[in-house]
Amino acid sequence: MIIPCDKIVSCLDEQLHQQVLQLKKQHISPKLVTILLGQQPEQLSFVNIKKRKAEKIGIDFEFIHLSSVPAFHDFLFELEKKVQHPSTTGVIIQHPLPSNYDFQKLYSIIPSSKEIESHLTNSFFQFPLSLAVLSGIKYIYSKDKTPIHAIVDFHNDISFFQNVLHDKNIVIAGKGPTGGGPISKAIEEIGVPYTRIDSRTQNSSEIFQNADIIITATGKKIINAQNIKPGVILLNVGLRKEHGLLKGDFDEEEIRLKAAWYNITPKGLGPLDVSYLYKNLLQSAHTHSIK
Repeated sequence: MIIPCDKIVSCLDEQLHQQVLQLKKQHISPKLVTILLGQQPEQLSFVNIKKRKAEKIGIDFEFIHLSSVPAFHDFLFELEKKVQHPSTTGVIIQHPLPSNYDFQKLYSIIPSSKEIESHLTNSFFQFPLSLAVLSGIKYIYSKDKTPIHAIVDFHNDISFFQNVLHDKNIVIAGKGPTGGGPISKAIEEIGVPYTRIDSRTQNSSEIFQNADIIITATGKKIINAQNIKPGVILLNVGLRKEHGLLKGDFDEEEIRLKAAWYNITPKGLGPLDVSYLYKNLLQSAHTHSIK
């Protein structure tokens, strides 16, 4: 069965819209600053998705596109001015970053309360894509399978995830900083065991065949009907292009009769990822409003 990510997104977006209206009554206008470095058409399309969502929810959106990549120290200087501005609620920098940029130093410039993607170890937030994946799991294992019950409040939901996942064989494929890495971190924080594999794993097919839940974040076709068991749950966040079309790490037609649950790609967990980004942003705005 297909996880109804679109319905979960609609439900969460309506909640966020109502929160924005309440904040604006208090004269608080949440604002996201998004920075793109270099000429990256695909990343520009992702920025536009975030912009449209911001407009829909009622959030101020500032886009800074530096088509010529500045020297690292020059970028840090400009970034610090932007993140310290009182109107800035949250800041994101589109990945991938230039190879000569110091990842840790870059994110240390951003106050933890405004670093809403959770790249920092001391972040107040969960990585939005991790929350999107957990939403899929929460929908599947909730007794009441309605979109509102799939929305994740991470700290309040830890016991739920521990109860439903403690005896499941979970496999996470990929370890990148915007996919498998932070998803693994969220599973670790919940406190349930999992297996993580990457391109160097020798027996990946055998690992997949024994998995109850497979979370894929590789951008390659790594799953087929032969290397999964009946009733598996498949959650994909990877993206690849095939004949000009965006696809995930498995072909949905191949696995639909064998998997118990799976999400489609695109328009699956990706839009939910963006909604959770704004959920973090509004949490930041609320935190600043009560200081």
